[in-house]
Amino acid sequence: MKTAASSSGAGAGLPGLQNRLQHSFGDPGLLQRALTHRSFSAEHNERLEFLGDSVLGMAVSHLLYRRLAQLPEGDLSRVRANLVRQDTLHQIAVRLGLPALLRLGEGESKSGGAARPSILADALEAVIGAVYLDAGFGPAQALVERLYEGVEINPGLAASAKDAKTELQEWLQGHKMKLPAYRVAAILGAAHKQTFEIECEVAERGWTERGVGASRRAGEQAAAAAMLQRLKAAGRNKP
Repeated sequence: MKTAASSSGAGAGLPGLQNRLQHSFGDPGLLQRALTHRSFSAEHNERLEFLGDSVLGMAVSHLLYRRLAQLPEGDLSRVRANLVRQDTLHQIAVRLGLPALLRLGEGESKSGGAARPSILADALEAVIGAVYLDAGFGPAQALVERLYEGVEINPGLAASAKDAKTELQEWLQGHKMKLPAYRVAAILGAAHKQTFEIECEVAERGWTERGVGASRRAGEQAAAAAMLQRLKAAGRNKP
């Protein structure tokens, strides 16, 4: 149910956002949905975020393949992880002016949701997903490359980017195993203060581990850390 937006006149700001994105929407409703948090309406941005996450990963991978041509696959993965992590996406979202345009429920708005990094990072991914649906991969890829024009990209980013998800992915690849699958097992709490319980599955072992966080990303990191610990422990305990 709609309750309150994070700021008045958010709709009037959409043309300005389209100018900053350098993309004019054939279906402006997609952009409005991308800026709508689940606390505001049942027509929220989570499906667009899911789509945008994949588009972002592919576009950044292509960018790195061109820009860092001599870097090995493992380091490319770590640089990408640095570029698509929450902190980086949050900074880009703020630069685009997304905080003033988010549509939030009253409780989420009062609790500072418009400044919350996880909400802004999710909204940015949803915007990328909306551009993809509106015009296809080419314009979405071009958008991602414009968004990252002001972001430093160099091989040194690999050293600071290894988080639990990246480390788990590399461990599985090193053992010739498929990448893990993540899914939301439960969302707990009020709309303005939710907790995400995420399940991480490694199919070859038939194992699942769960992690909890204040955002989907944080839950995935916690689940990946638990799975990595289990895999390493099993390796140590082999006779």
